[in-house]
Amino acid sequence: MVDNLSKEVRSKNMSHIRSTNSRPEEIVRKYLFSKGLRYRKNVRDLPGCPDIVLSKYHIVIFVNGCFWHKHNCGRFVWPSSNIEYWVTKINRNVERDKENYKSLKAMGWKILIIWECELKKNMRKECLGWLIKEIKGD
Repeated sequence: MVDNLSKEVRSKNMSHIRSTNSRPEEIVRKYLFSKGLRYRKNVRDLPGCPDIVLSKYHIVIFVNGCFWHKHNCGRFVWPSSNIEYWVTKINRNVERDKENYKSLKAMGWKILIIWECELKKNMRKECLGWLIKEIKGD
């Protein structure tokens, strides 16, 4: 199916999608900082360039968008246009995630994944509470 937008408009729309410093990432980082935890952001030396790295605890945190990483939460819906492109792209993202997680585990890192939908206001407190328990081992 043909894209409804011109190439220039589509390019402009896609350029506004941030790969780092997204709102969900900011929520998690501010919470961790408020709890006295210090971290590094987007460490390129590690597989998958984790969003947050807590070296002291040997933990990496990925804050994944439900659409881009195909989360089975009801928020993910396959696009209705350019289907072949999106299926290939999103499935490749999922496969790349699996490869990166496997490499990180082999390096001894604990991996925590937070989904964008878990940071909605009605679920945020529970999700961030879980995160602290996982980090501090309570």
